[in-house]
Amino acid sequence: MVLRRPVYGRTTGVGSNRTVQVGTAEAADHGLRLLRSHAGGAGPLVAPAVARAMMLVRPNQLAVGGSGVHPSVLHALVAAVNRGRVPRVHQVGAIGTADLTALASAALSLLGERPWADGSVGHLPVSHLPPHRLDALAFVSSNAATIGEAALACFEMTELLDATLVVAGLSFLALDGSAEAFAAAVHDARPHPGQRDTALRLRTLVGGEAGFTPGRVQDPFGLRALPQVHGPAVEAALHLAEVLRIEMNSASENPLIDVASRDVLHNGNFHTAYLTYALDTARATLFSTAGLSTARLGALVEPTFTGLRPFLADGPAGSSGVMILEYVAHSALADLRHTAAPAGLGNAVLSRGAEEHASFSAQSAHRTSEVLPSYRTVLACEFVAAVRALRQRSVAPRGEGLSAAFSAAAAVLDDSAADRPLDLDIEAASELLPSLAVHVRGSALS
Repeated sequence: MVLRRPVYGRTTGVGSNRTVQVGTAEAADHGLRLLRSHAGGAGPLVAPAVARAMMLVRPNQLAVGGSGVHPSVLHALVAAVNRGRVPRVHQVGAIGTADLTALASAALSLLGERPWADGSVGHLPVSHLPPHRLDALAFVSSNAATIGEAALACFEMTELLDATLVVAGLSFLALDGSAEAFAAAVHDARPHPGQRDTALRLRTLVGGEAGFTPGRVQDPFGLRALPQVHGPAVEAALHLAEVLRIEMNSASENPLIDVASRDVLHNGNFHTAYLTYALDTARATLFSTAGLSTARLGALVEPTFTGLRPFLADGPAGSSGVMILEYVAHSALADLRHTAAPAGLGNAVLSRGAEEHASFSAQSAHRTSEVLPSYRTVLACEFVAAVRALRQRSVAPRGEGLSAAFSAAAAVLDDSAADRPLDLDIEAASELLPSLAVHVRGSALS
């Protein structure tokens, strides 16, 4: 390629230094200085799984082309991952316009200047890359850390959404729910895809309960409006997965080396507004469907709905039973509400005004990771109460999916209904949730 004009980050500085020219002879040193100056970051180190995800996403993006990096960079990244090495990456430092601090830290590990998380500079598992092989800007012009964290969160969210329907199905039986709310005719009348899909899967779950008689004319919203509230969360998770698919398999490079035109194109592919808004939406919908879980929990402790004692208690009058589960669930729901706030409403003007917008996708990814434990706790509280109610009513599910889920729960949840600490029950139920997803018919939308 014949150099015809300045190329950002290669023959110039970065940020507001884009007008500062860098000589050809200084290019390698300029790249090293760029990596060293950007490998900052603050706060705790990201989880090894997130760092590993970043190390998987980046070579996949680079393989698409457009960066101009030497192929040895991809091989070095893959070799490090295969040998269990991850860079030491701090959580604080990105604002959605490339994970500069994280990727600069990874680059310095590849160059041998920084230790891997479980090694030392003197015992690296991969050969050091020479500086001229690791084009600094081409390597860091990516949101690979944010994308990796978001992908892990998306996977867990999808599992929990499936598990939600199983737990809700158990509550449905314990509360003598009416399957009318899940009828195909109802959802064909207002055919939102996620709503219809949720109703279909609920029909499959409760359809095996032959001879089941509804307990009332119509159910409270926790059951009756479940398809309408859970459906948006299903769609949000699918949309997030699609955004991530594109991000992982596309060139986010700036500048982009376009082989067809033999030119270098300066652009904004580093900006991750799509990912931010997909993550923000996913959290908002997750909060909403979590609210229905607390509503079902409220019904499970109410004798009007179960015909059992208040709070599913057993023992002397005034026993508390599972009363505390509501407090725990609403505490977790409050945390969920806080972390569900949209990160995309923020903005920043940086580098002497040269960069005047940011998506804050990194913050949105962090919040999505943080929101999932709260959701698990909410759902676990409902799970514990639903299993206890079914036991007290001597109602055992007969449908294949719910029967398997109930049996799995019965094997790990204490069957004593006496007043006792419930923390171990919540923990056991929470750990069981991911396995419940296999009992739900696969989404027709995926």
